[in-house]
Amino acid sequence: MPCTTVLVGKKASNDGSTMIARTDDGHFDVKKMVVVNPKQQPKKYKSVLSHLEVELPDNPMRYTACPSVDRKDGIWAATGINAANVGMTATETITSNARVLSADPLVKYQKAKNRREKDLPGGIGEEDIVVLVLPYIHSAREGVLRLASLLERYGTYESNGIAFNDENEIWWMETIGGHHWMAKRVPDEQCVLMPNQFGMDTFDLDDALSEGRENLCSRDLREFIHENRLDLNQNGRFNPRDIFGSRRDMDHIYNTPRAWFMGRYLAPDSFRWDGEDAVFTPESDNLPWALVPDRKVSVEDVKYLLSSHYQGTPYNPYSSRDTGKRGMYRSIGINRTGVASVCQIRPGMPEELKAVEWICFGSTTFDALLPVYTNTEKLPKYLSDVTLDVSTENFYWSSRLLGALADHNYATSIQNIERYQDAVAVRGRQIIREYDEKMKQSGDFSLIKEANESLCSMAKEETTKVLNKVLLDASTHMKNGFNLADN
Repeated sequence: MPCTTVLVGKKASNDGSTMIARTDDGHFDVKKMVVVNPKQQPKKYKSVLSHLEVELPDNPMRYTACPSVDRKDGIWAATGINAANVGMTATETITSNARVLSADPLVKYQKAKNRREKDLPGGIGEEDIVVLVLPYIHSAREGVLRLASLLERYGTYESNGIAFNDENEIWWMETIGGHHWMAKRVPDEQCVLMPNQFGMDTFDLDDALSEGRENLCSRDLREFIHENRLDLNQNGRFNPRDIFGSRRDMDHIYNTPRAWFMGRYLAPDSFRWDGEDAVFTPESDNLPWALVPDRKVSVEDVKYLLSSHYQGTPYNPYSSRDTGKRGMYRSIGINRTGVASVCQIRPGMPEELKAVEWICFGSTTFDALLPVYTNTEKLPKYLSDVTLDVSTENFYWSSRLLGALADHNYATSIQNIERYQDAVAVRGRQIIREYDEKMKQSGDFSLIKEANESLCSMAKEETTKVLNKVLLDASTHMKNGFNLADN
């Protein structure tokens, strides 16, 4: 699924937290946010798309998820944080190349051609991965190892990138063909910028195949590369992106410009991003997978990146100037996003309060990011009670409506949108600060339910206010408007 991922190491963030964030860019998928309690987790999982059955362990933990409301294609849980304060986002659809996919083909569902044959199930994919992994892991590293065991046993029918975080570490994992994989611990002082491409541009294969301190991979990866002559690197370098990834013209339109914009925002002084002597351009194939930001990164910075549409550049589709380049690159904040989230694990907090998940539905350019505590057995109806019918009674549909109305009247709506986004951010942080202190002082963590209700009530209030304003603005600018004075 076309998505964008941002990872922020604990020394790169403003408060020492780890953050993994992603936009889940489906085809206007209707999404909700729920808590899955252990009794709701299946003992045997069956994939809808690949018809694969997987036996699951007996000891699942509670976890949050953002599944599709329409289950015709499966759960698609997308993202969440479990009771052990481990976050996960899955998946970032990535690219590969013919050399890799011919050597280790994707494991796709094969329907029987006649009655004498049996259907052959496919491997696991984005539909399944969160449900199969998140309830059973106690650290980010454990997440990599559990998913690796599933990939090696069942294979996958698509190329994916997956992120895990706990209080201390972030791990990024990328699949290679049908059964192979590699994973790397994100350096604490760095941020990772991932469009829909194979991302890693450095990797310590010796470490991965020995101690595995900062790198992990399939045990036969070195032989797999050598036997299939996959290595395109020169002078002894080892760049996984050149071996397993792609270098297509379409990447320069759809993928690399997003990484360029994010790097330009996070490290404007460290590299030259614009002009004839730019080190990196929107179509550079060597954009860094990870970099040290010029200043500490906050949740608000992550939201800005995931909402961006090349503002301040000639490529902004909303620009009033005809630069001849408007809209030529795929924006990060795109119309068809179902859900975006930031899984934040905060240091120095009681275990019950470490995890906060920031959630946003619909097109991130126009919608607000709302924090909620995840260590709870149930979330407010404003997040979880979503149907396939349009309604202003939940955050998903209200956000979708807001984006659709504001997009067509960007110039006159954007001021109201920005004030709305700021209001939800300010009031959301205030509520979190208030309840952090209440619960730390009292030790009464049952107040999490009350805190989440307060957060959702605030979000509904602010969203209703801005909908009123944006609807009036859109109505005023309808093409069939007419006044006697116009004649």
